[in-house]
Amino acid sequence: MDDLLFIALTFGPFLAPCIGLGAAVALVRRVCKQQPVLVGDLPSVATCALVAVLAGAAAYGAYSWGVMSGSYIMDPDQMCASMGVSGDHVVTRWTLPVSAQCVTSNGVGTELAPGWVNPVIFTGLALLLLAFVTGTLVAVRRRHPPR
Repeated sequence: MDDLLFIALTFGPFLAPCIGLGAAVALVRRVCKQQPVLVGDLPSVATCALVAVLAGAAAYGAYSWGVMSGSYIMDPDQMCASMGVSGDHVVTRWTLPVSAQCVTSNGVGTELAPGWVNPVIFTGLALLLLAFVTGTLVAVRRRHPPR
């Protein structure tokens, strides 16, 4: 199971843009085929699903990029030295929000995960949840229309 998780995180930065691009193309094609949407009209369930896939792919790609930045492929001292930090190194990690730091013996830390990672993760997760809830409400409303 650990190997599968490692592979999913390793290939995430390459796989997520492909999934996102596919969902974006399908979403644009879907929007171009539809008639002009009136304000107040509900989106279709398929449109909500495509938005959820797009947001999920963005969150997955950003998370895997952030987690794999500063991975232990190299020795932690070599990894921190490659980031330009001198001295003794201790690597600290947080899973969410994503963080990997090289901390010297004097307590000076250098963040290895890019600054854009956490905002993209949380925005993607929020849009994923919003699209899922909207799609569910649309499906329920169409199945049981108001009287």
